[in-house]
Amino acid sequence: MFRSALTYLEKNWINLEDRKPLIVRGARQVGKTWLIRELAKNINKQLIEINFERDPQIKSLFETNNPEVILQNLEIYLGKNIEPTSSLLFLDEIQDAPEVLAKLRWFYEETPTLSVVAAGSLLEFILHDHSFSMPVGRITYLHLEPLSFEEFLKAINEEQALEFLQKLTISPIPSEIPILIHHKLQDHMRSYLQIGGMPASILAWVNQGANHALRIQEDLLATYRDDFFKYKGRIDVQKLETLFKAVPSQLGEKFVYSKTDKTIQSAAAKHILSLFNKARIAHIVRHSAGNKVPLAAEVKDKSFKQIFLDIGLVNRILGSPDVNITGGIAEQLVGQMLRCLFPFFIEPSLFYWNREEKGSNAEIDYIIEHNNQIVPIEVKSGSTGSLKSLHQFMHAKKLSLAVRINDDRPSVTPVNTKLNDGTEVSYTLLSIPFYLVGQLHRLLNEI
Repeated sequence: MFRSALTYLEKNWINLEDRKPLIVRGARQVGKTWLIRELAKNINKQLIEINFERDPQIKSLFETNNPEVILQNLEIYLGKNIEPTSSLLFLDEIQDAPEVLAKLRWFYEETPTLSVVAAGSLLEFILHDHSFSMPVGRITYLHLEPLSFEEFLKAINEEQALEFLQKLTISPIPSEIPILIHHKLQDHMRSYLQIGGMPASILAWVNQGANHALRIQEDLLATYRDDFFKYKGRIDVQKLETLFKAVPSQLGEKFVYSKTDKTIQSAAAKHILSLFNKARIAHIVRHSAGNKVPLAAEVKDKSFKQIFLDIGLVNRILGSPDVNITGGIAEQLVGQMLRCLFPFFIEPSLFYWNREEKGSNAEIDYIIEHNNQIVPIEVKSGSTGSLKSLHQFMHAKKLSLAVRINDDRPSVTPVNTKLNDGTEVSYTLLSIPFYLVGQLHRLLNEI
């Protein structure tokens, strides 16, 4: 299964002159362990895989701060020679031995020729609540998401469709997409909506069909629920289940704790939701004033949305018998694909904008940074829809380029309109179908 993160590791991280130990971050079952095993195989390195969950006693071999002694201990325990220049040390399930993370500093400083990678389930809890000294400046991160739509196409052997998307141009004149090709790409997107980007679900769908993939999704959801009891002690089962379903049910809306269950106090709901965010089962979409970059500089903490880890899991929780791109589902889909556009070494962060004024409410589904400029994104579940909020935003922020994502073929349109008060607004609108979101930054560059 192709992962672009693997290409990044092979062509970038592994070849860095000042290579630092790598920590792979991401939700359970997004493919972290597979990624590192495949990396070792592709670069012809001996894989020294340590699993602290399976072999909890092995952490005693890491008590010293001397990497040479640690490697000697591992050689004896594992019964194999470890040559740093030709080996990759993989510390898996490191959440069960978090103190070992502090040792990465010494590997970086004293054995720089050894490739070192750490990963683990619910590692975010450890990184957030750690009581030891993290080796700041001596480690680097890779943020792994579920498969993007482009990776999904490759996984289902649709390389020609992927190549078509990657070569499609938008400027000066949008490439003509034959209607049959447009419909085929829409069909692939509907498959992605149902199956999602979780590797196990995709493999099950390709090899054994949709019903088996749905069963895998149910197993994944059960695993996520069980994790919270394992790592965070006693949590009220009913509250956990209620909040677990609340994120998919409130897609596309400002998240309101009281909508989940009025019997759950907001403090308890906030705590559980923060656990979901740390585990990366849910991702927060923060409100930004959208006046300048970085967008995070103007965040309103009390106003936020939530999207789920994966669109396929969303549909499983909601029990959708068939897949249609509705309002909330459309925002989940776009948000998930926008997360995949971030460089692997940057933690994805999503933002939206709204104005709540009596008689003059307005909302922009997503706002992104592109080449140090702010670009608003309106998501429409069909091929048409009002752009009143977008007109207001473009006027208020004095911007010249906006994006609409819908079910129609791509276009670039000059917009010249008037607000309700007669104010004239002019800007360029890039309109793309859902299946082109992965090409967004490239298309914006063309314009």
